[in-house]
Amino acid sequence: MGVLRMERRAEDNVYLHKDFHKALNQALIYLEKNFGEQAVRDYLRTFARDFYSPLRLAIQEQGLDPLQKHFESIYAIEGGDVLIEPSDDGQQLDIKVRRCPALAHIQASGDVVSPLFHLTHEVVNEAICDGTPYQARLIDYDASTGACIQRFERRDQR
Repeated sequence: MGVLRMERRAEDNVYLHKDFHKALNQALIYLEKNFGEQAVRDYLRTFARDFYSPLRLAIQEQGLDPLQKHFESIYAIEGGDVLIEPSDDGQQLDIKVRRCPALAHIQASGDVVSPLFHLTHEVVNEAICDGTPYQARLIDYDASTGACIQRFERRDQR
């Protein structure tokens, strides 16, 4: 009998990082328990500023369009129930999440969700906007479903 051999490459697989959210949730719980909320905020800010630096640069150069494409891609990959609404003038972008796929994955596994999980939107989005003409605000958040409204707008719009 011959040996069957299968060759696979990473790009052959559908991108999925839901377990990243579970690990992040555990990190938030650990940091809050041992060091407090400010440590959670500092961790998320540092991570986001470094990880999303290419996106921040694109926003500086091109406005909110790269951010819209980023969210469309991420929520499509993760199967998010979301409505992404850019303003007609391109100066505001609303992300309306009906149910957060990350939160749903954490809950489905039976894990307790960090009471600070909303900071993964609030602080991360603020850090993405650092050094750009835009600001981020978490307008609304439902801790039971992760439903939220995230708004990005020019800093002089408020």
